[in-house]
Amino acid sequence: MRDTFSNMTALITGGSSGIGLEYARQLLDAGCSVLLVSNREQELADAADALGRQAVTTLYMDLASEGCAQRLLDWCTEHKLQIDILINNAGMFFMEYLDADSLPKARAMMNLHILTVTELCILFGAAMKARGKGYILNMSSMTARIPAPGIAVYSASKAYLKSFGKGFSHEMRPYGVRVTTVCPAAVDTGLYKLKPGIRRAGRRLGLIQSPGALVRRALKALSRGRRTVSPGIMNVLLPPLIAILPNRLIDRLGMKWMQQC
Repeated sequence: MRDTFSNMTALITGGSSGIGLEYARQLLDAGCSVLLVSNREQELADAADALGRQAVTTLYMDLASEGCAQRLLDWCTEHKLQIDILINNAGMFFMEYLDADSLPKARAMMNLHILTVTELCILFGAAMKARGKGYILNMSSMTARIPAPGIAVYSASKAYLKSFGKGFSHEMRPYGVRVTTVCPAAVDTGLYKLKPGIRRAGRRLGLIQSPGALVRRALKALSRGRRTVSPGIMNVLLPPLIAILPNRLIDRLGMKWMQQC
């Protein structure tokens, strides 16, 4: 990856922790400078300290807010930052049956996963097209293939990202811009509230990936110009299994899971 990404600048949304922070580590190792954008101000400062502040810039911004993509582009222009690699990693997650009380969270999720990512791709992609080179990576999910109770908005938003990324890759490829959509299975981060014992068992069995392994696969796919990549054994096992379950059984399993949450 050093041969591909050296001396470039990468913008990583949700870069203060988890998978985003791992993208920052590996891109720094590949010779990049990084701009980390997040709505968690203290985590950004901690991430910059952990990474070593050299070649690391941070920006506190709510990426679920209206017009944030244009504000981010304007900030980069003002600070003379040319973004060569765009990593759309920022995300949120909640598991519950939807009702009126869920609307604020659902709206924020749709803004963050759909509107902001689309606008960032178009705005930063235009500058990459003009230069004739660039890399865009969007983080979708295995759940794009598994619409399920409790994660209706999450899985639908990730399905949008997968579809948009594939179509956008065809539009950008003739201009020298590579677009990769990553659809990981379970990853060992704080996004999903799993008990420590379950996380350890999943890692040992290979059912849950480490952030490091996932990011290596994703960046390798980006450097090679792959349009989509679906890392993790659960990507092979789970979607076909869910597809053959009767809808009534999924209804009952969903209700039982919600009662335990």
